[in-house]
Amino acid sequence: MELSVLTFSLVLILAFANGTNDVSKAIATLVGSGVTNYRTAIAWGTCWTMIGAATAAFVASAMVKTFSSGLIEPGLAIPSSLAPAILSGAVLWVLFASRTGLPVSTTHALTGSLVGAGLMAFGTEGLIWDTVSKKIALPLLLSPFLSFAVSCLVHPLLRLVANRWEGLCVCVLPSHRALVTIDAQGCTRTLFQAGGLGVPIASVPSQCDRAGLSGPTLGLDSIHWLSSGLTSLARGINDAPKIAAMLLLGSLQAAWPSVALQLLVFAGVAIAMGIGSYWGGRRVTEVLAEHVTTMNHVEGLSANLTTSFLVLLSGSLGLPVSTTHLSSSAIIGIGLLKGSSAVRWTTVREMILAWIVTLPAAALLACLAYLVLTRVI
Repeated sequence: MELSVLTFSLVLILAFANGTNDVSKAIATLVGSGVTNYRTAIAWGTCWTMIGAATAAFVASAMVKTFSSGLIEPGLAIPSSLAPAILSGAVLWVLFASRTGLPVSTTHALTGSLVGAGLMAFGTEGLIWDTVSKKIALPLLLSPFLSFAVSCLVHPLLRLVANRWEGLCVCVLPSHRALVTIDAQGCTRTLFQAGGLGVPIASVPSQCDRAGLSGPTLGLDSIHWLSSGLTSLARGINDAPKIAAMLLLGSLQAAWPSVALQLLVFAGVAIAMGIGSYWGGRRVTEVLAEHVTTMNHVEGLSANLTTSFLVLLSGSLGLPVSTTHLSSSAIIGIGLLKGSSAVRWTTVREMILAWIVTLPAAALLACLAYLVLTRVI
């Protein structure tokens, strides 16, 4: 098997593994708050994840550069087995975590694999530790605390708005029909008066119902769906370039040989992520949806808005963060706002232990893979 074919195959397998574990981060709130069932939520998350991964080909050059160049000292000869070893370590750990229902970070797994295989290939002098620590390790370590803090700030504000908002109904007002409101004292006020046939109006659902009108309604559940889609989109944009960048590992300019190859790689990654999400995403989704804390519409919406905002912000800056850590920390933070008893600490301890173990486990697996591949390739 040619090396390029092997590396590209492992890129697709890692994208598949990423889908099995990470689709849950954006859709668990939909299931946990009772908006929909697992099948529909996973299909929704899969669709937007694939769109995000494909979009990353055009907007995520900073993330590609972070993971493909600047981590290895310039001038070193890159062993042919390095990229496959890094990918193998990350694949094995993420698939194991998905199988056991542990929400882990593909970014963490890639980082641990890169360090482990890099040490085997170059020793301690081969990696640029300053870049590894500042551009990868530090953002990954700080992101859970940042997400926790942001969710605790955003949720009370969103809850206040939600308590005062009745929703929005978009209707078509027939000719000679008026929409009238009646206050507590019995006084009436005309909100809308049709001047012709088919006038579109927007009002609160209760007023439309009183006037005998019907139309699509935008409520908290609708916005929750949109926030979940936005989080899935952000996750795809955030994760796809890190995986695809392994094909450019060691490149000084992190440039694709051609636009056609770039589009082919990201299309393959998007499809593989989608297949993994739909085929194997339920197990981890169940953990986040049912075994951390109970959620309602507003709480799920707060978690998704926090996650999507931080993922998109960090991605635009080329700073790798973990969607797993952001989403899980936001859910935990919202649970704590209801009291410590609202959080299932056994599950949280297992999650945090998996986060801690990810780096050394992936590094060890990548070391073993490097030893095997150097004998084979």
